Amino acid sequence: MINLSELELSEICDHLGESYPINIKPVFGGNINSSWSLEFRTSKIFVKKNISKKLFLKFEEYCLNDLRNYVDDEYLLIPKVITYKKNKSSEILILEWIDIQNDDHKKLGKGLAIMHLNSQNLKLNKFGYSVEGFIGTNPQIKGWEENWTDFFIKYRLNPQLSYLNQNIFSSEIIENLKSKVKQTLSKHNPTSTLVHGDLWSGNKGIAKNNKGVIFDPASWWADSEVDIAMSRLFGGFGNDFYDEYYKTNNRSKKCEKRNEIYNLYHILNHANMFGGGYISQLRRQINLILNF
Repeated sequence: MINLSELELSEICDHLGESYPINIKPVFGGNINSSWSLEFRTSKIFVKKNISKKLFLKFEEYCLNDLRNYVDDEYLLIPKVITYKKNKSSEILILEWIDIQNDDHKKLGKGLAIMHLNSQNLKLNKFGYSVEGFIGTNPQIKGWEENWTDFFIKYRLNPQLSYLNQNIFSSEIIENLKSKVKQTLSKHNPTSTLVHGDLWSGNKGIAKNNKGVIFDPASWWADSEVDIAMSRLFGGFGNDFYDEYYKTNNRSKKCEKRNEIYNLYHILNHANMFGGGYISQLRRQINLILNF
């Protein structure tokens, strides 16, 4: 874990108008950034630091601010960005601190549904994103398409497939896979929705006031089911989450085949980042889709 320098701490204090923190604690849970809670006499903040040249935290700042435009904070909280700082060797993102606990997921589900619906009211009628981003440590490229199927294959699947070791799957399998994806998604005409984009259990929580909390986004304009699909990939979301989501957003259409295709993007990404067992999982996922 990297450290916060005394100069960085001084700059943070100056920005907040605070004296030196009375408590600095590392916060563990991710493998891309280093994080801390900084406690002052009357406030507490969350600080993230990255020393990569890829500007992961700049993208996170953009996504958090974007999502907050559509949230109803009666049900869902998204950490407020206090400031973002970039210097020659690192970037730092300072966020409000939100205490997280484990509780029921009703407001989380309802809040996510409301956020999706509020963004749909923009009637964007295209899919993609206007800034270059990341999914994990891999690029999530910018660009737009009016056709959902074309966007998903061109901007999400194709880049991940290009990162794969070309000896893992034959070109025939890859072409058959893309053909099956196109055949399945072309029957669907979703409404463009601003999604969290990386909604697994490690990126959500419940605040002490029982409101849902989501963080660490990798947002883009997509089918709203992209978020629901990923929430099922690794588990950790209760039935009350899904009940409240679909009760509130009854426009969203459940389809197990599409969910498997949407999660292919994340399984590909994990295989590219970590290899190992994710390659075996990827083989199973591709076989599953080819046999729809």
